[in-house]
Amino acid sequence: MSFHFTDPKPNNEPSFSFTRPNQADVEEQLQTISDLAHEILRLITEVRRQISS
Repeated sequence: MSFHFTDPKPNNEPSFSFTRPNQADVEEQLQTISDLAHEILRLITEVRRQISS
C-alpha cells in the first residue's frame, strides 16, 4: 500500500490518498525475491562445498 499527497485543504492541511499495489506488480516482485533467494542459497551451497574440500 502506498500513499501520496494531494491538493491541500482550505485549512492548509495536506490531504493524502492511499492506493493499493497492482497485483501483477506484487507477483512480479515476489517472483524476483524468490529467484534471488534461490540464487543466494545456491551460492552458499557452492561456497560451503569449496570450504569443505
